[in-house]
Amino acid sequence: MRRFSAEYLEHTRRGMWEDGRDALTDLELASRERVLDVGCGTGELTRVLAAEADATRAGEARGADATVIGVDADPELLSVAREAERETEASGRIDYLAGDATRLPVGDDVVDLAVCQALLINLPDPAAAVRELVRVSSDLVAAVEPDNADVRVASTVEAEERLEREAREAYVDGVETDIALGGRVRGAFDAAGLVDVRTRRYVHEKRTEPPYAEAALRSAARKASGAGLSDHREELIAATSETAYDDLRGRWREMGREVVDAMGSEEYERVEYVPFDVTVGRVN
Repeated sequence: MRRFSAEYLEHTRRGMWEDGRDALTDLELASRERVLDVGCGTGELTRVLAAEADATRAGEARGADATVIGVDADPELLSVAREAERETEASGRIDYLAGDATRLPVGDDVVDLAVCQALLINLPDPAAAVRELVRVSSDLVAAVEPDNADVRVASTVEAEERLEREAREAYVDGVETDIALGGRVRGAFDAAGLVDVRTRRYVHEKRTEPPYAEAALRSAARKASGAGLSDHREELIAATSETAYDDLRGRWREMGREVVDAMGSEEYERVEYVPFDVTVGRVN
């Protein structure tokens, strides 16, 4: 399984569900009692699930609030998740466990919703994880997976759109797992015996505009230094060559300096459109 730092997850998932919670409608959170978030990382979706279950229950006759359990194989990410959870109103109703997505540390049928976000795209055998989700759920299984081949960028720095597309296409080709899985999760759901399978697409818009947040300034500096591209050096070389990578990195750094200059005069704006497919199926 591919692994990521807490900083990377915070950058890629920041604000993802602020305007997109309608995409979670098919998870039927108002009726959930026990929810498992597999591959939870730093717990962004875990906390959203707990908060959304509360919101959808508001005004209804109800018993105890839903319990949400996050599972991840990385103890450092779980530490970040636990610290963030203590700062939320859901504190005490979220628990975290260490465990592998293909060998979950819970019994059969112990939750009524098993869900993952951007997990299957990072596994060499996503179907094995889907089978585990089915094993532990008595009712619903859901996967929120991006189609990274369909990401789009609009920028006031013309070269950024072109270079982002070039780097993305090479990265998709160079990664060993299927990071463009998106709505094709349906095939794994069907194969696992799930019924009433449906998919809802949500496009997460990540905007950069004045006044610039500190994270946006750091991102621009990483572009100018080439550090952001270097994070994916191995995959980019696998898809092209070391010479092609060096050429791309040189053009990338030049583009980054344009971004930094444009931000200095508050003329830089950027929108990244990341499509996520929310696939839900019911245990037969």
